Amino acid sequence: MAAVEGDERVIATAQQIVKSLGTTKNATKDIIMILSSFDNRLSTMTDLLASSGAGEMEERLDAAEAKVMQWDLNLETGRQCFLWGDFPDEARDFLSAVDEVSGLTESLGKLSLASEEERDLLDRAQSVLQVAMDRLEDEFRHVLIRKTVPLDADRLSGSTSIRRDDEGGSEYSGGGGDHDCGGSEEIDAADRSEYACDEGPLSLELIRQEAIPGLRDIAHRMVNSGYAGECCQVYSSIRRDVLEECLSILGVEKLSIDDVQKMEWNPLDGKIRRWIQAMKITVGDIFSGEHRLCEQIFGELGGDVREVCFVETAKSAVLQLLNFGEAVAIGRRSPEKLSRILDMYDALAEALPDLQFLFSGEAGEALVEEAMSLLVSLGDAAKGTFAEFENAIRREASRTPIQGGAIHPLVRYVMNYLKLLVDYSDTLNVLMEDDTINVPEEDEEIRYLGSNSPMARRLFSLTSLLEANVVEKSKLYKDKAMQFVFLMNNLLYIVQRVKDSELSGLLGDRWVKKRRGQVRQYATGYLRASWNKVLLCLKDEGIGSGLGGSSSGGAVSKVALKERFKNFNLGFEEIYRNQTAWNVPDPQLREELRISISEKVIPAYRSFMGRFRSHLESSRHADKYIKYTPEDLENYLLDLFEGVPATLSHPRRKSS
Repeated sequence: MAAVEGDERVIATAQQIVKSLGTTKNATKDIIMILSSFDNRLSTMTDLLASSGAGEMEERLDAAEAKVMQWDLNLETGRQCFLWGDFPDEARDFLSAVDEVSGLTESLGKLSLASEEERDLLDRAQSVLQVAMDRLEDEFRHVLIRKTVPLDADRLSGSTSIRRDDEGGSEYSGGGGDHDCGGSEEIDAADRSEYACDEGPLSLELIRQEAIPGLRDIAHRMVNSGYAGECCQVYSSIRRDVLEECLSILGVEKLSIDDVQKMEWNPLDGKIRRWIQAMKITVGDIFSGEHRLCEQIFGELGGDVREVCFVETAKSAVLQLLNFGEAVAIGRRSPEKLSRILDMYDALAEALPDLQFLFSGEAGEALVEEAMSLLVSLGDAAKGTFAEFENAIRREASRTPIQGGAIHPLVRYVMNYLKLLVDYSDTLNVLMEDDTINVPEEDEEIRYLGSNSPMARRLFSLTSLLEANVVEKSKLYKDKAMQFVFLMNNLLYIVQRVKDSELSGLLGDRWVKKRRGQVRQYATGYLRASWNKVLLCLKDEGIGSGLGGSSSGGAVSKVALKERFKNFNLGFEEIYRNQTAWNVPDPQLREELRISISEKVIPAYRSFMGRFRSHLESSRHADKYIKYTPEDLENYLLDLFEGVPATLSHPRRKSS
């Protein structure tokens, strides 16, 4: 009996200690735990504390629950409108109530929950917290939708150097008043972002800045209350749609690999152009802005939440870009695609460091790997397409000669193509660094190129292929002289395209000089093939009856002389009729050829006519044989190589 009374006195004393400690419940609990460790008779005090605090917790829960439930959208009494942006004061009160319920739920979870009253209280707190989280989820979604700023494509066009002018604003818009439910999920015209051209990098914020503090407050409550998954799901689903809409505005459609590979080149070319622009803008600017937004909203909650939200938001848009690139990379390799594939390669290579930074965590690792894989695929596609271009030159074996010996379309196409490819020299040098280039070892010319780069060696190989093809095509002409005209025209065109572009820096001056010399050799070959037979008519041999066969050796044979003039006239007229139809497009080459002909023919004709004209002037029909003066011939030579056929029906005589 005495022992029982002693226990009661100890407990009574402990109760007095608890009372004297005031309302600091944490200190009270700590003291009781210490006392109970000294005497097991005080172990019952923890239960005493729980029962005394349950009532206080219930009162606090009642107050918080009242604030939460008035905004429960599932109840008829709940207000069917949104807090953030319309009722800032109520929004702050709601967050305070959420903090209270969350704290109570955590505190109750730490108790032993020995009594049914405590368990009921915890269940009730969790139910209120669920209602609060549902409400915050709706508010989060509403703010994300309402405060989204659409991408303004009109202001983007023509410039990839654009920034957003930040607009000021308070955390909340609207005020108290009569509490009419304002706002909607429609995007106001006033919410559109303002852009201005700038020399700095593009900075796009696709959400109103004043919305960020509210979004951050909501996110923190949801994540800290154990609703991180729901928060991330809402955020990523809304922002994912925003990014996909950005791609649509930039002209990037959702296409399957089959769609891309069935597409004709002209429409595909347009889509590739838009893809390149979109890759630069989205990765360098839009994704960067989205990453920054995730940092502003989720940054204080730890890297995992922020990273998961960003990756889940951007993943769909990234994959849409990568999938299109892959469809192009594995498509049919035709030469016209090469420059576009190289553009895609350069755009992705430029964007890759940003992608690696933005998706540096574990959650984004797979996306970075896919981007790197696409870069390799595009590089392989570029090399394969380049090889196909080489094969196309090698295989081109059209058998129809070009009218007038003009420049062959293949030559124009290849040289314009090569001029375009020079702009990609840096990229092609990287891609072809380990490639073997088929150049005959005995060809020492390659040692004297302007550059020893892979690109220079590949260009030498290509131009050599083209030159060989031109030589083969020249053989389609039966007229030997026309073969030389064709060779002159086409080789000069190749040389000029090299000389007038950055190709000259790669192939070098020695390459150019050698081919200019080759053009002169072709010109000499033309003169021989075309005019030697005519010039033979102006030789003295065979005209006289003397031993020497010339006028100095005896009398001149008028019959032989008439035959010579007649043959010269026929030969000249045939050349005129044929070669006025021949085409030498380069004015300088055309003039040089005429001068060369004139220097070779006119003096010989003038000398021949001077020696023998007197022998025929007394004859009947002398003008039938001496039809042209040297001046006539000079004038007629001006008509050659114009590509316009003509005949010499009526000789043009100079007036006396």
